Amino acid sequence: MTDTTHSGGSSSDETRRSPLVKRSGSAATRGKTTIADGVVEKIAGLAARDVDGVHDMGSGFSRTFGAVRDKVPGGSSKSNVTRGVKAEVGEVQTALDLEIVIEYGYAISDVAGGVRENVINAVERMTGLEVVEVNIAVSDVKLPDDDDDDDGDDEDQRRLQ
Repeated sequence: MTDTTHSGGSSSDETRRSPLVKRSGSAATRGKTTIADGVVEKIAGLAARDVDGVHDMGSGFSRTFGAVRDKVPGGSSKSNVTRGVKAEVGEVQTALDLEIVIEYGYAISDVAGGVRENVINAVERMTGLEVVEVNIAVSDVKLPDDDDDDDGDDEDQRRLQ
């Protein structure tokens, strides 16, 4: 690089050699990160589905509506991940409401506890947010002789057709 003299009389080389200004604080304090509710909902939905005994998420109507939407050309199955999950995200904390369907034969309290633990671990690890509560509503039980397609909601499906 060549030295050039500026009208102020100092060279650019002198400017490059000047001591760097030390900034106080870490990189984390030099900006703001926001996390959308939908991001937390996806993380929680996937974590909840990983627990043994969870058959599905959401109410019977929302599952039926999702199945119909998935069959329509251009319908999206992306919403399946967040179905049955509602998150409220603040700056440092989040609260979650989950609606689950449990497979018959599993202890509801054990499955709910496993879901709560898995969701808290996944959300806190991935987002850094503190999970203040995970409310779980069990909306249905999947019986062994139920067809996976209708989840026992024949009436809901007839109304949608």
